[in-house]
Amino acid sequence: MAPKKAKRRQAAEGGSSNVFSMFEQSQIQEYKEAFTVIDQNRDGIISKDDLRDTLAAMGSMNVKNEELEAMVKEASGPINFTVFLTMFGEKLKGADPEDAIMAAFKVLDPEATGTIKKDFLQEMLTTQCDRFTPEEIKNFFTAFPPDVAGNVDYKNVCYVITHGEEKEE
Repeated sequence: MAPKKAKRRQAAEGGSSNVFSMFEQSQIQEYKEAFTVIDQNRDGIISKDDLRDTLAAMGSMNVKNEELEAMVKEASGPINFTVFLTMFGEKLKGADPEDAIMAAFKVLDPEATGTIKKDFLQEMLTTQCDRFTPEEIKNFFTAFPPDVAGNVDYKNVCYVITHGEEKEE
């Protein structure tokens, strides 16, 4: 049994020990929280079923098996936390900050509408990672008010975050 355990530990540690030096400790903690949310069955590996369950929890019920397989195949093997962190490091290395922010929002928009429901966004901002305070939520929705259907245009949010607000008055 010991050799099997050693192999599992080696696999869990992943290929690159330098991956942790790519991020600040606070970022690593945020990625760990995201990993924990996605790892629905809490086995330490993100699988197709974990992705399907996570997307379903976000309201996307009709995700094709092929799409899930493509997501999982982006990794060279099982997606443990180190692999997950490495994947983010590879995606963010040299990436434009706006692209990174847009990609994060797109995860919350599986239908690719360019918007996110205000109530869902508010729930995410107040319950995940760096949680917003009630005052921060108020300020956020003052700066980025939802449309009449209750949708927030996250492309506008990304633009303002990365370029600053340009008033056309």
